[in-house]
Parts: sequence; C-alpha cells; structure tokens
Amino acid sequence: MREIGHFIGGKTVKGASGRQADVFDPNTGEVQAKVALASRSEVEAAIANAEAAQLAWAATNPQRRARVMFKFLELIQKEMDPLAKLLSSEHGKVLSDARGDIQRGLEVAEFACGIPHLMKGEYTEAAGPGIDLYSMRQPLGVVAGITPFNFPAMIPLWKCAPAIACGNAFILKPSERDPSVPMRIAELFLEAGLPPGILNVVNGDKEAVDTLLKDARVRAIGFVGSSAIAEYIYATGCAHGKRVQCFGGAKNHMIVMPDADMDQAVDALIGAGYGSAGERCMAISVAVPVGEKTADTLVKKLIPRVEGLKIGTSTDPQADYGPMVTRDLLNKVRGYIDTGVKEGAKLVVDGRDFKLQGYENGNFIGGCLFDNVKPDMTIYKEEIFGPVLSVVRAKDYEEAVRLPSDHDYGNGVSIFTRDGDTARDFTNRVNVGMVGVNFAIPVPLSYYTFGGWKRSGFGDLNQHGPDSIRFYTRTKTVTSRWPSGIKEGAEFSIPTMK
Repeated sequence: MREIGHFIGGKTVKGASGRQADVFDPNTGEVQAKVALASRSEVEAAIANAEAAQLAWAATNPQRRARVMFKFLELIQKEMDPLAKLLSSEHGKVLSDARGDIQRGLEVAEFACGIPHLMKGEYTEAAGPGIDLYSMRQPLGVVAGITPFNFPAMIPLWKCAPAIACGNAFILKPSERDPSVPMRIAELFLEAGLPPGILNVVNGDKEAVDTLLKDARVRAIGFVGSSAIAEYIYATGCAHGKRVQCFGGAKNHMIVMPDADMDQAVDALIGAGYGSAGERCMAISVAVPVGEKTADTLVKKLIPRVEGLKIGTSTDPQADYGPMVTRDLLNKVRGYIDTGVKEGAKLVVDGRDFKLQGYENGNFIGGCLFDNVKPDMTIYKEEIFGPVLSVVRAKDYEEAVRLPSDHDYGNGVSIFTRDGDTARDFTNRVNVGMVGVNFAIPVPLSYYTFGGWKRSGFGDLNQHGPDSIRFYTRTKTVTSRWPSGIKEGAEFSIPTMK
C-alpha cells in the first residue's frame, strides 16, 4: 500500500503522528493509498523550517524569484500528462478536465512571473520642502493555504505561486482526499531552484488546520472550501491577528432570457452544470428561464441532453464526466436528490441508480435534472456539489435578477441574451461577485481577481490577480528628509504641506 507523508524542509518525510486517512480510487471505491495526518508538532516543524528559510528568500531580488517561477513552469509543462493522470486517479475527473485544472493553476504562476513589476512601489520627489515620499511592498513572512479536493492543482497554485513570488515562505495544507499532486508540485518547485523550506506541504485534518490558525508565526491564511468552514477559519484566524481570505460555497444561477440562443444556452448548461460531476464552486446549478414559454423550450431541450451524458471512468477519453471523489460525497448528493423529490420538485431526469458496468462499486451517479424548483426548497438554498441542475422558472426579468441577488451565496452568475441593454443592466445590478454574459463559467483570467460575495467570500481581498499581491505583501511608506533641508529648532505642530 502506497503511503503519503509530508514535504518539509525540501524533503519528503514520513508521518509521525500514527494517524492516517484513506485515499480512494473513485473508479473502483477501493483504497489506493494511505495519507499521513499531521500532528501539531509536525505542523510546527514545517512552520519552523519556513521561518528559517524565509528571510534569505525575501532578500533574493524579485527577478531571481521570477526565474524560479519560469523554471517551474517549464518543468510542470513537461510533466503535464503524468500529473493529469495522477490527479485523475485520486479525484475522478476525466483527463481533459485534469489538464485544465493544472493549466488554470499554471496561468497564475505565469502571472506571478511578473513579480519584479508587480511589487514596485511609488515615489514622489519633493513632496514637501526637501522631502521625498515613497512606498514599498514587503512580504509578510510565513503564510499558509488550506485547499479543497475539487481542484488539487489549480487552487494550491493560486495560493502558493503569488505568495512565494512575493518573497514569503508557504505552508500548504491540501485536501487529504487527493494529496499526491500537491506533493509533486512541491518537488517540482524544489527542482526549479526554490530553496528548501520555502514551500512545505503538510497533510492533515482539523488538528493541522487549527495549528496553522493559532501559531503566531503564520501571518496570513487563505482557504477554499465550504462556507461553514470558511467562516470558522476566517473568524479564528482574525481572532489570532492574521490576515485571512476565505472562499466558501456557491449556488450559481444562469439566467436564460426569451431572446437567448437556446441551443447555445443548453450547451452552456450541460457543460457548466455537469462537468467534473458538478464538483466545482463555479458550476451552474440553477437555470432560470424567464417566462413559461422559455422554460418549456429549455427543459424540453435539456432532457435528452442530460439523459445522453456519457459517464465513464476517469481514464475514458469519451466520458463527459467521471466518478465523484468519495462514496460519502456520492451519498450526500443522493440525499439531496431524495429531499428535492420529497419537497415537491419535479425530477425529470433521475440518475441516482446509474451503475457503470465493471465498476459497480465506483462512485458514479447519472445526471439529474429538476424542474419547478422553488426558492424555499433545500435543493435551491444549499450547495449540492454534484451533477444536479435545478430549473427555477422566473415570471419576468425582475424576478430573474432578484433570485441570485437575494440568495445567501454570491459566487458566480451568468445571463444569456442577445440584448446588450439587458446584459448591461444585469451586470450592473446583480448582487454577485463574478458575472458572465453569454459565458457560463465566468472565472476571470489570472490577471484579474477571483472572488465571490456574501457567504461565498470572507475577507476584502480576492484570489490571484493584483489582489493576490496585495494580500501577500504589506506596504511600508517612507518620508525622507536629509540634514541640508532641515531648519533649526523644534517643531511642535503636526507636519503638513501648507
């Protein structure tokens, strides 16, 4: 049985706590590896290694730090296919999706290669008589990231690449469900020239998380996961004086206007709703057709497409999506579907009993489609995180704007329409953090920031883009005057530019 430990101080080390978790093969349901769960002392050892290495790394000029990032990109591109297979084997997403997971992470590392420019401060000569004023950005020190199972390459890279480029040392606590790719990322960074101790990976559970939250040497923490845990990490981290950004759950709506290209809208809903078995925080899980005619047409077109989804193993190149990551999550999704039926939603496509021949013990479920879902139903209010699409019929445009705006979550939303005025009004008014126009999954590119509103995001700075540099640095401002410009005598009033 393969055993997965930790990556501390530039070395792979065995777990010492005596506690382990199972890493499953989602295709078969069998245990394929054991991952160590770090004790408090193991996490503290990683923090100590990071703290010892960080000052020298921060003193390394930004251009040289960028060269490490460039080399890392070169190495990971060469290893794209093995990494995708490794990711797929633990998560269950199909290989094309696994490559996309890695690629979206690499795009943030590419952005971080611009760190010599991104960390530049400001300078004002002669701000006052003989006075120069300037600011500089400096790293925080040791920072940490707690990342989810659904993007085991992308989100660790969203966190660690900007942090490391800024001159910080980073502690990564990935999901224990699919830990192998984060471990390999750390090895590749070391091979690219990153000093030992600058990127450490500790696998673990709540004990590891709480140690990171409470240790004073960790200056900032980023998290992606459920909203309940996001709120806990945000509150606990802030209570211990840390800078914290946390991103939680989602209930992403797609508004379909009567003038929309209906075939385009259906294609978008199928890909965004069922890709990766719905295990995405940016998955579209609610379709909102405006008007009964639009709704009838949309549902009629959706039914055969959902029924025709090709579900296969993660290595099947013809599969639209693969198995869910664990049996527990599969059962949770089935429970939500049962609840939807009990609460009166119309289950027009039922994939609960899907079995893949030869893989009957795998974590597979067919696509499900609900119609006539109401805002007071559990399947509308809560994040399902599975291949389940709910149709909520809106009587008019105003109701369609209110639905995502009033929902507890505010991660992403899309509108499909041919009318520019409608699209412009919608993007301006909707109370959601990321908006797509005729674009189903509005994940911004790496040089913009990613982040949701309401219970989808805690903290005032987002992931990647300029916000990531702001989050992982602090600004120091210097007011400078040399003796030749100083008048004799004490000044007792506050300095001004009058």
